[in-house]
Amino acid sequence: MQSYRFSRFGSLDHLARHDEPMPTPSRGEALVRVCASSLNYRDLALLSGQYPMSWRDGLVPLSDGAGEIVALGEGCNRFQLGARVCNTFFPQWFGGPFPIEQGARQYGSNQDGWLCEYKVVSEEALVRVPDHLDWAEAATLPCAALTAWTALTGPQPVKAGDTVLVQGSGGVSLFALQLAKAMGARVIATTSGADKAARLKALGADEAIDYLAVPEWGARARELNGGLGVDLVVEVGGKGTLEQSLAAVAPGGEIAVIGFLADGAAELDFMRYFLSGATLRRIAVGHREGMEAMLRAIDRQALRPVVDRVFPFGDARAAWEHFLARRHFGKVVIVH
Repeated sequence: MQSYRFSRFGSLDHLARHDEPMPTPSRGEALVRVCASSLNYRDLALLSGQYPMSWRDGLVPLSDGAGEIVALGEGCNRFQLGARVCNTFFPQWFGGPFPIEQGARQYGSNQDGWLCEYKVVSEEALVRVPDHLDWAEAATLPCAALTAWTALTGPQPVKAGDTVLVQGSGGVSLFALQLAKAMGARVIATTSGADKAARLKALGADEAIDYLAVPEWGARARELNGGLGVDLVVEVGGKGTLEQSLAAVAPGGEIAVIGFLADGAAELDFMRYFLSGATLRRIAVGHREGMEAMLRAIDRQALRPVVDRVFPFGDARAAWEHFLARRHFGKVVIVH
């Protein structure tokens, strides 16, 4: 079978295609014919050496994949042959509080990922995907979709009538927009330019703020919600956007801290945070129980992920280059 591996991170020149033996499932394992995989910002962070968690060289990259089960080891009972599945982001986090040791058990950084034609994993690390999704759409779910779902369904879950602020047009933000609207929430989105604003509104955003034209977009978001602020900020920018998120959030609201996409030197203004009464909650993608709940919601609402562009397996490097350009709207997918 064919796979891609990074001999070491630092450059796409270190990404190479390999012939490898066909894997065989042992007891409790499934052999998946991988039909698609998708890129996430963490893959760029790994490439550039900015990923804040542990990693090692020589691995098959990508944390997200979807495919068909073509063989089962002894003792498997969660799935039958032919089942359409995708992986869970953390293969051994099934529910409850985050087990800290799972941070060192991630695909593409600590163990082989999904940019390969066949993969053996524990059947416990797989979930069934909704029938209405094609392979490219299914491959977008393990990281970005679950992260958005976890942000929206925390200790203060989003309810009908709440207002949610999402940032930009990456995978997590677009999933958060779609899922929040399905929950009956009002959504304010930030973006760059009129074209992206129009696309966000077509997806359901009630308001779109051009952060290039309105640098103080936090205050503008507060105004758009009657001066009260928003109930939840899905914070993907990090230190480059956190100050504006604090300006946008309502007293007692929540900022779900997810990523570090935006450059900036700003540090947390403690007094502003203290006076806001807001909760900062760091998101670690999510567990299998949450993913199965999310998949039920996606199935019942017939939601479809936003796929920016699909590349063939033989052009995996081109997919990375397109993603590196940071001009995508939605997910970048590789079909195998």
